[in-house]
Amino acid sequence: MPASEASAEDIAARLSAVGLTPRVEQHAHLTSIEAEVPESLSAESWRELLEAVAGADRFGLFANSLNGRTLWAAVRTAAPATGDVRGPGHQR
Repeated sequence: MPASEASAEDIAARLSAVGLTPRVEQHAHLTSIEAEVPESLSAESWRELLEAVAGADRFGLFANSLNGRTLWAAVRTAAPATGDVRGPGHQR
């Protein structure tokens, strides 16, 4: 199992352990993990959630009055090509 897949599975398992229901989706260059976060989540559970997503390449929280709160994380499935490391306009 690739390290990125293991990392995404670990994040999803840790979110489940806190009582959330993660959704995992494979995309071309990353795996995304999302879970709805209830309003009543304890401070200890928040710490566990943040520790879980800290292993991701990116993570964040969508929050609004219509849809509540969604925690998300993204794990890259492939390393960028050598020419793409510094981003557009910075290639040699």
